[in-house]
Amino acid sequence: MSVTVSNVEKGGLADKHGIAPGDKILTINGSEIGDILDYRFYETNRRLTVCVEKSDGRKEEISLCKGEYDSLGVECGTYLMDKQRSCRNKCVFCFIDQLPKGMRESLYFKDDDDRLSFLFGNYITLTNIDEREIERIIKMRISPINISVHTTNPELRVKMMKNPHAGEALRFIKMLADGGISLNCQIVLCPEWNDGAELDRTLTDLTALCPQVQSIAVVPVGLTRHREKLAQLRMFTPEECGQVIDQIERFGEQCLKRHGARIVYPSDEFYLNAGREIHGDDFYGDFDQLENGVGMVALLRSEFSMALADFEQDDAKHCASIACGLSIAPILQELLDLAGKKWHNANWKLYPITNHFFGERITVSGLITGQDLIAQLRGKELGDKLLISSSMLNSDGSVFLDDLTPADVEAALGVPVVPVSSDGYELLEELMNT
Repeated sequence: MSVTVSNVEKGGLADKHGIAPGDKILTINGSEIGDILDYRFYETNRRLTVCVEKSDGRKEEISLCKGEYDSLGVECGTYLMDKQRSCRNKCVFCFIDQLPKGMRESLYFKDDDDRLSFLFGNYITLTNIDEREIERIIKMRISPINISVHTTNPELRVKMMKNPHAGEALRFIKMLADGGISLNCQIVLCPEWNDGAELDRTLTDLTALCPQVQSIAVVPVGLTRHREKLAQLRMFTPEECGQVIDQIERFGEQCLKRHGARIVYPSDEFYLNAGREIHGDDFYGDFDQLENGVGMVALLRSEFSMALADFEQDDAKHCASIACGLSIAPILQELLDLAGKKWHNANWKLYPITNHFFGERITVSGLITGQDLIAQLRGKELGDKLLISSSMLNSDGSVFLDDLTPADVEAALGVPVVPVSSDGYELLEELMNT
């Protein structure tokens, strides 16, 4: 095991001690270095003995002493100092398998890397790691780890994930919990697969591991129109969404009594699809599952309400538009109506966008494409700018899922396109700055 140095910070510790690009870091204080986690964990010591293999094959041991917050100052070819681990599963509900052909290559990569779970909050299935990796996580106190569980029935997990090792990998959840690692769990719920009695079993098994299991999000399966040769799945009906909510909230009440926190939450999408009122922000504790759409509406409402109180009333003619998914549209209209009571001269338009690219069953804002925005907003009254959810774009905000850019949409519609995060203050501020 080793990591190859690609760059050295000029004047840094590594540079001063002769470590150069092309060198391999073999060990730090006798421990092997294979990736970013090893490097960060062992580099924190003040006194270091670094074993380096030079580009000509010679091995050198370098002893040095550094300040508490100093770094060696080396970079490797990738952020992880290693190859990213890909998913070995073929889950029946996998969204990547439902993408149309011809999109950019990076969209088809299935990440399943425990290091990215800790560093960036990605969810992993535990099917491509072994006991040694679990022991390393526990030793390094890498916490929390986010796990895509889906079911704790081993046979059903194998069937749903199409991986013969998916069932046996469930033992790693208990190993991590017994090792004191905090866990956030995710369940993608599919009608007539892992719902009903199977969901009861999964929630019973996971909540038995509290407090190490600190949160569980249950989200409904999302189905695009690109499901040729894939497993037969369907969406939950509004009535079934209500039943799922009731089932999950019963577990939440039990956890609240036993552990002082609800732990288990349905995603906002269940409430929206069922036509149920979403709870206030006090229902969601520390909002541990925002990335899974749990409590996003409650937090948005709360932030927007506080922003309404903070912003001064004026007589300016604020003029802007918002494009969003069908499911969140009633919530955003509610917020615009509240703001309109304070700013009577405002002209704010809301445009719910039907998802023709992925199919009309996809109603979330984050999967709206540039071409759907252009097709459905061309010729509309858009005001001084068009606000969109930043979730429609990639991480650096440069492209939509269909490879169109915000500049492409601006050129087609004739207005600036402004990405806005799911933040009530930011939303009102952008509405006002027109």
